[in-house]
Amino acid sequence: MDPLLPLLGAVLWTLGLVFVVAGHRTVLVLAGKQASNAFKSGEPHGPDWYRRVNRAHMNCVENVPLFAAVVLAGHVAETIADPFGTLAMVWFLARIGQTLAHVSSGSAMAVNVRFTFFVIQHVCLIGMCLLVLDGLL
Repeated sequence: MDPLLPLLGAVLWTLGLVFVVAGHRTVLVLAGKQASNAFKSGEPHGPDWYRRVNRAHMNCVENVPLFAAVVLAGHVAETIADPFGTLAMVWFLARIGQTLAHVSSGSAMAVNVRFTFFVIQHVCLIGMCLLVLDGLL
């Protein structure tokens, strides 16, 4: 598994989420229901599902750069062994799982599922870092 594929997938996933947020805002503005400057950063606005999608998008924006740095470091260090690519794909699938859990609900169970996927992603990143370090040292 080429780890660059999950990296591109993560970028496309993040873009998909921003298009959902932007699409919702665009519909509201074009329908005359909101002014284009009504979406204040840091202030809750919109329905619950929209706020969860917006926050899930920000989670991607916060975490994809870490993943990108590790994947690119692995690529430069030629760490393309199966464990590295597999960990990259597991990270990506866990990223999708975390997003879907985040968007689906704010219930305690959804938060627990989301946190589980969060932990999986970070374990994968640590494993990937160790593989890169092993190849460099």
